[in-house]
Amino acid sequence: MSAILQDFEEVAIPHLDAAYNLARWFTRNEKDAEDVVQEAYLRALRHFSGFHGGDARPWLLAIVRNTYYTWFRQNRVSEREANFEDEIYMQTSDDLDPEMLLIREADNEMLRRALKSLPDEFREVIVLREFEELSYKQIADVVKIPVGTVMSRLARARSRLKQIISNDLNRGHASVSSSNLHCGL
Repeated sequence: MSAILQDFEEVAIPHLDAAYNLARWFTRNEKDAEDVVQEAYLRALRHFSGFHGGDARPWLLAIVRNTYYTWFRQNRVSEREANFEDEIYMQTSDDLDPEMLLIREADNEMLRRALKSLPDEFREVIVLREFEELSYKQIADVVKIPVGTVMSRLARARSRLKQIISNDLNRGHASVSSSNLHCGL
């Protein structure tokens, strides 16, 4: 194995789950997410000489993001599927009773619906911050916007999520427990 390939694997493979998670949020489809990540990693390998060290995670996630937008323009997906796997969002615990599991599942479904309803520009910063735990600076680098815009989009995204969830609660769809919200709402 060449030294470049070995170096690339050491830098890129640890971030494969984060890349897939971001692609999954964008594409809302497992197969498409896998395709986007595969293409993104091929692009990253081709341009690995442009990586000058440091934290590879934001660099790779920026490539995944850009690959998704290229893929989206080429495929012009009109209605993206939203079949998310429960294990991505649901914390499992052997000591929860069936009623608590049902409440948690309803909470997760409400949160998924709320996230899906956000515009892409808001959803991507929420996913990068809350699920991938990137700093504001790292998100700014990935999305190629100023840090102030990241903070503004996060605030607006959180506000919209609160409003959507509040509206759902008022309509009686479910009850969201504060311990089940992963987005710091």
